This record gives sequence, C-alpha cells and structure tokens, in this order.
Amino acid sequence: MEQQRSAQRPEWRPTVMTLEEVARYLRINKSTVYRMARDGTLPAWKLGNVWRFKKASIESWIASNQRAQRQKLRRRA
Repeated sequence: MEQQRSAQRPEWRPTVMTLEEVARYLRINKSTVYRMARDGTLPAWKLGNVWRFKKASIESWIASNQRAQRQKLRRRA
C-alpha cells in the first residue's frame, strides 16, 4: 500500500534555487550566473549575501529568450 501512495505523490522540486542549482540547471558556469544576476539579466534577488532564484521565473526567462531568438531569426530570413 505504501508503494502505491508514494507512486502517486508528485516529485518534490524546489521553487527557490541557489546560484549553484541555477548554474547546473542552465549548464553554465557559476560566475556567468552571478554576473547575469548582478546585471539584472537573470531574474534573481539577494537574501543576505546569497543570490536566490525562483524556478518559475527562470523558466519564464528561458521561454521569453527563446521567443525573442525565434523572432530575431525570422526577421533575418
């Protein structure tokens, strides 16, 4: 019975990510994530001395950049 219940539970995923988690998620260097957060390119906020990122905001940022890239490519064609 316990196996059935655990199979029905959704997988837990963090909604707030650290700089290291974002770097792994985007497959880029941590220093790049830091620079993009500091410059405001990547949606983030500081909590004390550490950067935090909402996963939903990162996913929206990715989708937005993909749309912008597609539009840019269409204009060139």
